[in-house]
Amino acid sequence: NTKKLKSEPNIIANLSYEVVCQADSAPEKPKRSALNQLTRTLLRSYDCGVRPVINWTSPTLVYIDLIIQSVLEVDGQTQKVTTSIWYRQIWKDEFLVWDPEEFDGITEISLSSDAIWVPDVIISEFVDEGKSPVIPYVYVNSSGMVKNYKPIQVVSACDLEIYAFPFDKQNCTLTFRSWLHSVNEVDLALWRTAEIIANDTKEFMNDGEWELLSIPSHYWKMNLGERDYAHIQFNVLIRRRPLLYVVSVLIPSIFLMVVDVISFYLPPNSGTRISFKTSILLGYTVFRVNMMDEIPATAIKTPLIGVFFAVCMALLVLSLAKSIFVVKLLHHNEKEVKEMSISACLLDKYGSTEQTFSESLFTSVRTLDDLDQSGVYGFDLSPEADLLSLTEAQDGTPQLEKVLQEVVFLKLYLQEEENEGSAQADWLALCYKVDKFLFRIYLLILLIYSSTLLLLWSSWSSG
Repeated sequence: NTKKLKSEPNIIANLSYEVVCQADSAPEKPKRSALNQLTRTLLRSYDCGVRPVINWTSPTLVYIDLIIQSVLEVDGQTQKVTTSIWYRQIWKDEFLVWDPEEFDGITEISLSSDAIWVPDVIISEFVDEGKSPVIPYVYVNSSGMVKNYKPIQVVSACDLEIYAFPFDKQNCTLTFRSWLHSVNEVDLALWRTAEIIANDTKEFMNDGEWELLSIPSHYWKMNLGERDYAHIQFNVLIRRRPLLYVVSVLIPSIFLMVVDVISFYLPPNSGTRISFKTSILLGYTVFRVNMMDEIPATAIKTPLIGVFFAVCMALLVLSLAKSIFVVKLLHHNEKEVKEMSISACLLDKYGSTEQTFSESLFTSVRTLDDLDQSGVYGFDLSPEADLLSLTEAQDGTPQLEKVLQEVVFLKLYLQEEENEGSAQADWLALCYKVDKFLFRIYLLILLIYSSTLLLLWSSWSSG
């Protein structure tokens, strides 16, 4: 028994020694980091559906700031503008405040935007979702200021003025407002001054089609249902660079009109003027079809350059019609002269074998006298006395009668050709005068049209 009593303290001592050794050899439980502890502390009892104010009567002031990065697209047909902006929201969350000394001097952390309250500020002109990257985090400092920075691709509605395309300026608005909360709950303010925002264009990609002029802004309130809602409106003033459209659209069209005017110096009887003008009209039509996508248009508005193209095509058609009219006059004259040819009448008379020489001569002279009385040809074709005296001889030889017939026919034919050539020359001179008269009328119409365009342009510029 005494041996048992002596061995029991040794067993107890050995067991306690083993327990102490095992406790010393066990790994220590890792401590939570200060950032983890701070996040858990802030979000342990946080409710993201409640506006973060201790006194519910105090409004939450949301500061707004934006920087225009680029204008991606301006769609005149659908009246939409796609803009890339850098957007910043800053507000104070009274539930996200801590002492940095209690958390290893941490003064700022990032939290998930889904875990905290975020103001319901929207853009009133927003019409479509752009390809904006998703930024899931916000920055929070120890005083409770939340900074929500994110890039946004805004597809907004804009009342585009395309009358002066491609020398147009556009004024598109971006209006920020709280969708649900009135000014007594959520108020808005500018983070920077309006002057700084208006002149901040250094971040804008200034090598595209559009040039950023300024971004004026102002704050205003709208009363709806006896409640006031805060609005901050940014006016994005942009101007189109017209050089591309002047080189590719305006100058070729003006060149084609100048070539059409020069083509009037081609002789109307050469046969090449109509084909040349037809080629100009076809080329202008192809050019106009290719430029359809370059010129904006709406259902109720047409740019001045569209009217310019339409009138230019109408002038080309008018020019072609005038040339066709002049050529028609020329060919109509040749046909009439051929139908009323005296030689045709003489051949018809002399071609009959039943008539004697004296009858044929008498008929020919009578025909010529009739023509002279009608005023078409003023020939002096009275038969000579020697020839008539020979015809009166009943015993003349047939050989002499045949010679006299040929001489009279030759004389009449030569006089006909001479007078026919003179009539053709007179008619051609008349057609040239008509062509010159119509050309002057065409130039007058072109001058009136150009003056009207300049007046419309000057009135738009002064307005």
